[in-house]
Amino acid sequence: MLGQMMNQPLLISSQIRHAARYHADGEIVSVETAGGVHRTNWGEVERRARRLGSALQGLGLEHSDRVATLAWNNHRHLEIYFGVSGAGLVCHTINPRLFPEQLVYIFNHAEDKVLFIDKTFLPLIEALQDKLPKLEHVYLLSGKDDEAAAKVPGLKFYEDLIEQGNEDFEWPEFDENTASSLCYTSGTTGNPKGALYSHRSTVLHSMAVALPDSLALTARDCLLPVVPMFHVNAWGIPYAAAMVGAKVVLPGPGLDGDSLKNLINGEEVTCAAGVPTLWQGLIGALKKANEKVPSLTRTVIGGSACPPSMIATFRDDYGVDTLHAWGMTEMSPVGSVSTLLHKHMALSPEEQAAIRAKQGRPPFGVDLMIGDEDGNEKPMDGDTQGDLYAKGHWVISEYFNVDTPAPHKQGWFPTGDIATLDPNGILTIKDRSKDVIKSGGEWISSVELENIAMGMDQVADAAVIAAKHAKWDERPLLIVVKAEGQDPSEQDVLAGFEGQVASWQVPDAVVFVDALPRNATGKVLKNKLRDEYENHLLD
Repeated sequence: MLGQMMNQPLLISSQIRHAARYHADGEIVSVETAGGVHRTNWGEVERRARRLGSALQGLGLEHSDRVATLAWNNHRHLEIYFGVSGAGLVCHTINPRLFPEQLVYIFNHAEDKVLFIDKTFLPLIEALQDKLPKLEHVYLLSGKDDEAAAKVPGLKFYEDLIEQGNEDFEWPEFDENTASSLCYTSGTTGNPKGALYSHRSTVLHSMAVALPDSLALTARDCLLPVVPMFHVNAWGIPYAAAMVGAKVVLPGPGLDGDSLKNLINGEEVTCAAGVPTLWQGLIGALKKANEKVPSLTRTVIGGSACPPSMIATFRDDYGVDTLHAWGMTEMSPVGSVSTLLHKHMALSPEEQAAIRAKQGRPPFGVDLMIGDEDGNEKPMDGDTQGDLYAKGHWVISEYFNVDTPAPHKQGWFPTGDIATLDPNGILTIKDRSKDVIKSGGEWISSVELENIAMGMDQVADAAVIAAKHAKWDERPLLIVVKAEGQDPSEQDVLAGFEGQVASWQVPDAVVFVDALPRNATGKVLKNKLRDEYENHLLD
């Protein structure tokens, strides 16, 4: 016997329709690429998104054709999120920080037919356009601009396209498993790989993101997604924000500490999300100006491991809670968020802080497992380390448009992380499997050593790699960027590890550099560091 309930497809258009119907005056604040602030609301975003969807169909695009963006976090990009997917097309957000060769590969692999671009990135498309044979239309995210048109042959303008759309356009209904958006990995090894999300997976992910034990998003929030909309769809926050009707502040290109500080205080932001390097800039700006952020209740930190010292600074100096999250492009991206259980409320602040520094628990919709290289499960005891696997409603089944088989083991997706799970499912990422240090048969976590180094006042940035060793095969080598105005010696830095880890885990040496190499999403390129320094202890 079947249940007797209505059956409505889970579509992204239903999210923006809900926002417009019940939160039409909910404010959207957008810092413009050219400067200044644009203010709109959910009702207007939905109206323009419908016109956009209508206009795109008028270009002759077919169902599931890919529409690309090279854009900052702004109100037009938000309209594209809903207008493209809502019309049955695929919204393909592209990271402009990738190398030109990677951009060409991604455009051609995705077979993008339309590109929406912010003026900042016109030099990119000007240089690459001849290498993109499938690209039929390029729209600048602005009104008419003669200067820009002179640089890019055939350039068109977003506001003209919107005017061509039908304001009475009705969102079409189709299978909820239809592709909705496409995100590529950053391609640290080989070509970037595409993760093709569905409407169903995106809506379910949005619901999970908004849960109280996740990011706890509500209509009472003012959200600041500092994480770019070209990076895993800004962690799904734009979709969840429409679903709950929250106020949204889109920061545009200005992601420096002062700009973020002024936005947070000027718009009374309650929740902000971004990678650790951005929050380092915010904390530095707050200290320099001797200011607080009284409206901010929580920051969401992901993308790379958050140093415990940053969590403590937000908590002790600014009264801001930190939600430590973990995920991947292949997981839409949220896989876990670090929040406490009821039984943890009786613990001391120090014990609670130790739990919050971990990667947290998976929300309903994601399953995690610790296993061996063949996918056989290991105990969830908090001590047993192994390969981390995932499965769930928004976890990738296959990469987009590739001939190689899916990398799954017994139905589980291998994340490439080494981790532990405790009996409550609290995840602790020990390292990337390619970064863990195997010293004399023992594993040493580069993440743990980096967190300790980042907690030192003399250190601005740090990375740990496995360096070759004549006796122990591999030993940890610490690579440090000195804090401004500090000049520690190697002995000063190594002394900071005393009592923090076992003596055999302390790095063998310290190398001082001016900056760490990072990829397009801000992650340290340890492969480059290994290429340069892996023989340092042998030399």
